Amino acid sequence: MSAFELDRSQWRSFLELLGKDIRKVRLRSFFPKGHPLKERDRGKKSNANGDWIKAKSEYKKFQDPSLVDGESIIKVSASGICGSDMHAYHGKDERRIPPLILGHEVSGQIINGKLKDQISVLNPLITCRNCEYCKSGREHLCPDRVLLGMNRPYERQGAFAELITVPDHNIFKVPETLDVKEAAVAEPTAVSYHAVLLAVEASKKPLNECRTLVQGGGAIGLLCALILSKIQGNTNLTISDPNQKRLNECSKYVDAKTVSPDHKDIKESSFDLVFDTVGLEVSRQQAISVVKPGGIIVHIGLTQPAGSFNFRKATLQEVTFIGTYCYTNKEFGETIDILTNNKLGKIEWIEYRNLKDGWGAFKEIHDGTCSAPKIVLLP
Repeated sequence: MSAFELDRSQWRSFLELLGKDIRKVRLRSFFPKGHPLKERDRGKKSNANGDWIKAKSEYKKFQDPSLVDGESIIKVSASGICGSDMHAYHGKDERRIPPLILGHEVSGQIINGKLKDQISVLNPLITCRNCEYCKSGREHLCPDRVLLGMNRPYERQGAFAELITVPDHNIFKVPETLDVKEAAVAEPTAVSYHAVLLAVEASKKPLNECRTLVQGGGAIGLLCALILSKIQGNTNLTISDPNQKRLNECSKYVDAKTVSPDHKDIKESSFDLVFDTVGLEVSRQQAISVVKPGGIIVHIGLTQPAGSFNFRKATLQEVTFIGTYCYTNKEFGETIDILTNNKLGKIEWIEYRNLKDGWGAFKEIHDGTCSAPKIVLLP
C-alpha cells in the first residue's frame, strides 16, 4: 500500500486502490492521493510552522491485523461511503489526517476471536465504557471516543479493507433474515434514528402533526424521511436537494414532496421541524429562516462547521436548535431490528460497487453524477 502524507489543510484526498498486484495483498484499502495546490507548489506540503517541505510518497504494505485480547478480526463483507468520508476526500475534516484507511459503515463475518464465524455488523464508535456518559447509556458523548476510519491507531483503522478489528462489545449479530450487505447501512440508519428521537423528545406535538423539511437527499436525509414517514407517521414531509437525480431516487422510497432548495413552497417561517442533514452555512441559514416560531432545527450535517446564523430569530422566536452526533448502543441495536423487519421498506436504494472501483464512486459523489443515496463497497 502507498499514500501521500499531505498537510491536512491542503489535502484533497483522491481515494484509489493502490498497487497493480493487488491480488497478492490480502489487506486491501484506500489511501488519499493528490492535493489542490497550484502547479508551482505541486509535490510540496506545509508543516506545522507553515514552512514548505517536500511531500513524501511511500509505498506501504500492510500485514493482516493481529488479534488483540477483547477484540475480534472481521472479514469485511460490505462498507458504505459516508458523507464524512467525503469530507476527508475534500480535505475538510481535521479529525481524519492522512495517511489513513477510511470507512466505518461495515458488516462482515468474524474469522478470529471468541465470536468466530458470526455474521455481524459493527458499531464503529469505540468508547471508554467507564465515564459518566458511558455508564448512563449515552456512550456517543464519551470524551475518549474513537471512530473506525478516523482517529484509531494507524494500524487499526477503517473498513475500506478486507480485514478489520474491533472490540467484541462493538459487534452485533446480524439476523439470518437480514442480508449482510444491507446490514452495513445500520450505522447511518442509527444516526438518523437517534436524530428523530431527539426531535420526538423536544417537540410539543407529535411528529406526525409537524410540517417537516429534510434538507439533503443523501442517505441520512432519506433515512430521516423514511423514519419520519414509516415509523412516526408523518405525511406532511418535504425533502430538498439541488441534485434532481437524488430527489428522483428519494421519491421512489418515501412518501414526501421532493423539491430543490429554492422551491417556492420553502417559505419563511413555514415548517414546524427542519432536519439539516447537509451542514453548510447556507443550509443552516435556510433552516432558521423557514422554521416556525417555537419550531425545531435538528442539525446532523457537518460539511461546514462554522458560519453566520440568525441568533436573533432563534432567541426572539424560541427556536430549538439540536445538534446530534451518532447514537447510543441501545439505539444501534434497535436499528438492526428496524432493518430486519423491513420497517423502512425494502433496502433497494443502495448501489453496490467493488472495492477496487471505489475511486470512481468517490469521484461520482463529488461530481454530483451519482443518484444513489448510498454507495456500498464490496471487497
